[in-house]
Amino acid sequence: MKVSFYRYMLAAFAAASLSAAGAALAQVDVAKSSVTATSKQMNVPVEGKFGKFTAQVSFDPARPEAGSAQISIDVASFDLGDESYNEQVRGKEWFDAKTWPGATFVSSAIAPAGGSKFNVTGKLTIKGKSQTVVVPVTVSQQGATQTFEGALPIKRTQFDIGTGEWKDTSLVADEVVIKFQIVAAHK
Repeated sequence: MKVSFYRYMLAAFAAASLSAAGAALAQVDVAKSSVTATSKQMNVPVEGKFGKFTAQVSFDPARPEAGSAQISIDVASFDLGDESYNEQVRGKEWFDAKTWPGATFVSSAIAPAGGSKFNVTGKLTIKGKSQTVVVPVTVSQQGATQTFEGALPIKRTQFDIGTGEWKDTSLVADEVVIKFQIVAAHK
């Protein structure tokens, strides 16, 4: 059985969740940041991590509506912990990384959701398919450093992740949860 296909799907979802930013451009610390995707294969959770991504965030909690976020993920960097699975996920049936090397999220609105929580609306694009999503994000601040955390469940089949024999959601669940932690410092 191919287990790696659902892991790469999760990675794409992770790109969407990175959309938690707002008003003054901050320097993202990629070494301290992470984007993962978790899916279930035969009801067993499988998590993979994207090794390469870039993010631009601008966020002022006093003016969240002025904020913005852009995330670009190199889908070929998705790591399930086994190179044979990683190769499978890069293939046509999953991420098709040669044709669609990146997944992106671009915010269009940020709205307060109570306390340190915000809803970030934006466009998630994976394999050339775009959808408007709302990402719940929690923002914490320590000195000049802001941390944006969240999780976004997506349906892999809506982005053509898992085609052919992998389109069957009884083997690999349709829902993938993209989790992210983005650490940024204001200049």
